[in-house]
Amino acid sequence: MKTGIIVTLAWRNLWRNYRRTLIMLLAIVLGVWAMIFMTAMMRGMVDDMLESGIRHLPGHAQLHHPLYRDDPNIVNSVPQLTNHQLKQLQNPAVHQWTSRLKVPAVISSEREVRGIVLLGVQPQSEAAMAFDISQVKEGRWLESDVDKGIVIGAKLAERLETRLGKRVVIMSQDEKNTIAERGFRIVGVYHSNDVALLEELNVYAALGTVQSLLAVEGNVSEIAFNGEDYRNTQPLMAWLKQTDLVLSGGELLPWHEVDSYLGTMMRVMDGFVIVWVLIIFLALSFGLVNTLVMAVFERVREIGLMQALGMKPTLILVQVVCEAFFLLLIGLLAGNALALLTIVPFQSGINISAVSQGMEMFGANSVLYPALKLKDVVVANVVVIVLGVAASILPAWRAASYDPIVALNKN
Repeated sequence: MKTGIIVTLAWRNLWRNYRRTLIMLLAIVLGVWAMIFMTAMMRGMVDDMLESGIRHLPGHAQLHHPLYRDDPNIVNSVPQLTNHQLKQLQNPAVHQWTSRLKVPAVISSEREVRGIVLLGVQPQSEAAMAFDISQVKEGRWLESDVDKGIVIGAKLAERLETRLGKRVVIMSQDEKNTIAERGFRIVGVYHSNDVALLEELNVYAALGTVQSLLAVEGNVSEIAFNGEDYRNTQPLMAWLKQTDLVLSGGELLPWHEVDSYLGTMMRVMDGFVIVWVLIIFLALSFGLVNTLVMAVFERVREIGLMQALGMKPTLILVQVVCEAFFLLLIGLLAGNALALLTIVPFQSGINISAVSQGMEMFGANSVLYPALKLKDVVVANVVVIVLGVAASILPAWRAASYDPIVALNKN
């Protein structure tokens, strides 16, 4: 019974000064919208950078020579997977895998010379796991492990002043530290869907052809694996550690240790969401507390009268907290709805090509896809409702502390 009365009084008191209530509601709605909308934008950008970075080489986990990360030399390679190891990979935890021979090299055309990363890949598994062959806009993708052609990026072709069908020479260092060189015909030119910088750097050739060039038949630089979710590599790593892979002398690492930059970026983003929500809430809390203090100040005599009639201070405290709760609840509902309405229309992507060069330097795509995560929405709502109610306790405690006689005589 008392609870019903307190809730009714709180709801009616909320609308006694409806202008002030509406202004405070507007501030809460905008604050909640900013929390969710901006988090979705930032999350989308960072997720895109992470997925692009992971897709483009590390995979969710990687096996390589223990010294390879410090010295990516052809000497620091590991044996290719055996038939027995391939059978062990037939497990639900392992979705895809591919082997690569990855070495620094120099490519020269008739006019220009450039430094590149030469990737000897298995065409089918590479296309299934990392390289989107729809990016090849001219010519074709590699057809077999002994394909004699190469696929280069459009920007590299532009720098080299060459084109599809032309021959180029690639030089690198073999296992005996001697220069190995070979002429390749350009059979494909790709336009990167992700970071255009890769077009200028990565050159793809067949794994068997590169192994033959560098005289390392049967060896690869890295073996990359994909599991269910890049954010949870534990099932994948647990299964891989049970296989014979670890017996080959290679180092098995999850992607966030292979590429510490990407791993740090994910952790920073997760922390940023909390910091961002708290900053917005701090701005909101000043308005919320001020609104409640003013509401209490205007009702000092009324509060004194209720206390004189026998209402306990605890019930007055609960009543003021209920007013804050209703205010926050309405603001959260409207703010969530507004955020949803403004994010959904942009699910197909926001073109920010006007600043594409800057985004490329940052490692991001020129199309931004907002990522609305349930956990981000929950964090924003929980922070607002919990800290908002906590912030309302101060004016509520002040209202409950009034002496009835003093309050009734207050002008």
